[in-house]
Amino acid sequence: MAGLDGIHALITGAASGIGAACARRMAGEGAQLLLADINGDGAKALADELGQTSVQADVTRAADIERMLDLAYQRWGRLDVLFNNAGIAEVRQLLEITENDWDRMLAVNLRAVFFVLQGAAKRMRQQAPIAGSELRGKLIQTASIAAYRGGLANQAHYAASKAGVVSITRTAAQVLARDKITSNCICPGAVDTPMWRKIDREWSKFEGWEIGEAWKRRTSLIPLGRPETAEDVAGVVSFLASRDADYMTGQAVNVDGGLVMGN
Repeated sequence: MAGLDGIHALITGAASGIGAACARRMAGEGAQLLLADINGDGAKALADELGQTSVQADVTRAADIERMLDLAYQRWGRLDVLFNNAGIAEVRQLLEITENDWDRMLAVNLRAVFFVLQGAAKRMRQQAPIAGSELRGKLIQTASIAAYRGGLANQAHYAASKAGVVSITRTAAQVLARDKITSNCICPGAVDTPMWRKIDREWSKFEGWEIGEAWKRRTSLIPLGRPETAEDVAGVVSFLASRDADYMTGQAVNVDGGLVMGN
């Protein structure tokens, strides 16, 4: 792997879970990072730990997106990599999803992803190529294997949002290729993060199980025989951010231990 020396990257949803693991991995490989999260204190604590920069931002707000991107360009004069990772999840039965449930899920997981991508791409296309690369920038989104499976029976709105992320990723790859900007996404499975612990609590309650049972049942189906960690995802994100992945675009990369294959 070429490493990430000289790479300037913005990570949204950086305060915990996959975002935090990717921040640690990318910082360890030499990247300069701007860590953004609606949890500003959490983002700052991680940034202080890693010697990086943080910003409090609600990615559903246009003003916050602009302020976040402005900070990256004020600090570095460019942005090489966007890891467009902020997202939410919840358990709701198909026939009980309300308009508010639907709107909130898509506002964070799809609408915000699109407008963060759009804002970053508009700026990236005006900058010089990344040092040592033919590319001007890289866009990396967090989708999910739920995009392909239709999701679990109690996460229809989540699955729909993540299918949309895959679609946006591929459209951006086609449109922005002439500007030398790539667009790819990752599709994790059952990752041991605060988000999945929330899903487990809600799902287990819905089924009348003990807390932890939903997680146990879900991860028992993973062919590689163990739950996925955020660090498993971080290695793939770091690769996509690196110059070794310069010729990849329009890809949705499953990082799931084989879970999507059999169920």
